Amino acid sequence: MFASLSRAARRRLLALSAALLAVCAVLVWWLVPFGPPVPSGSVTFSTGVPTGVYQKYGGLLKQALAEDLPEVSIELTDSEGSQQNLARVATGEADFTVATADAVAQYQRERKPGFERLRGCARLYDDYVQLVVRKDSKVRTVRDLRGLRVGVGQDGSGVRLIADRVLAAAGLTPVRDVEAISAGINTMPGHLESGDLDAFFWSGGLPTQAVQDLSERLEIRLIPMDATLVDRLHDVGDSTRHYRSALIPADAYTKAQDGRPVETLAVANLLVTTAEADPDLVEGFTRTVIRSRDVIGGQVHPAQLVDLRTAVYTEPLPLHEGARRYYRSVKP
Repeated sequence: MFASLSRAARRRLLALSAALLAVCAVLVWWLVPFGPPVPSGSVTFSTGVPTGVYQKYGGLLKQALAEDLPEVSIELTDSEGSQQNLARVATGEADFTVATADAVAQYQRERKPGFERLRGCARLYDDYVQLVVRKDSKVRTVRDLRGLRVGVGQDGSGVRLIADRVLAAAGLTPVRDVEAISAGINTMPGHLESGDLDAFFWSGGLPTQAVQDLSERLEIRLIPMDATLVDRLHDVGDSTRHYRSALIPADAYTKAQDGRPVETLAVANLLVTTAEADPDLVEGFTRTVIRSRDVIGGQVHPAQLVDLRTAVYTEPLPLHEGARRYYRSVKP
C-alpha cells in the first residue's frame, strides 16, 4: 500500500510518523522518571547547644541541603550534645545527627535502645578537648582541678563523657574530688568570667566561637593534656580507643596561647543516621556534606577538614548503604 502512494504522499506520511514518534518520546520522558529518584519528605536533624559548633554547622548544612534536595524539608533541633543526639536518632526522634566516635562506642557498649540501628554516613572533622581557665589561675594540670568548681558539659553531651574520663585518668573522681557543674558552652564562658567557675571543659572544633569570644573579653589559658593522659584513657577499655593525642595549633586562640601549641586529645565526629533511612536520601545528604565543605568552612572552620578520602571511615558504625553508594560513585 505504501508503495502505491505518490512520492509526495509518502513524504507527508513519513513526516507525520516522525512527528508522532517525537511526541511519544516527549510523553515517555515526561511520564516515566529517568535517573535516580528525587528524595522528598521531612527529616529532623539533631544539632547541639546554642553557640556550639554542631548547631552552627547544622544551620549551614540545612541551607546547602535546601539547594541540593529541594523536595526535602529539614527541621533542626537543639540538643545537649552527642549522647542525647544518638539517643534521639536510635529511638526515631530524629533522622540525622552529628556525634563523636567515643560517644557512639559508649552507646554501643552499653547496648542502649536502638544501638544496633545506628549507621554512619561520613566522618566529619575532629573535636579537640579544651580545658579553659583564667590566665592568672594556679591550675597547670588536670590534677590541679581538685576541689575546684569545674564546668563539665551538660548531662547528655559528649563533653560530659570526655570530662569525666579525663578527670578519672588524672586520678580524680568527678563526684568527689571536684565540684562538677553541669552546663553547656552557651553558659560556661560567662560563668568563668563572673567567677562562678574556676575552669571548664569543652570538646569541639577549632576554633569554637564561644571560646574565641571569651578570649577577647578575658585573659584565659588552655591547660595541656599530654600523651600520658591519653594512654591512661586508652587503658579504660574499647570505647576509649577513639581518642588520640593532638595539638591545638598556636593560632587557634591567639590571645589565649601566647603563640604556643597546646597538647590535648582529639576525637572524630560522625554524621549518623539509621539503617532504615532511605538510601537515596542518605546518598544526597552525604553528597551535600562533601560538596559544601568549602562553603560551610568559610564560616565554620572545622568543616574545611571534611575530607573525601577519610569520610568513608565511620568506625565504630557500619557505613549506610546510601553513603556507600555515593562514595562508589566518586571513587577514582
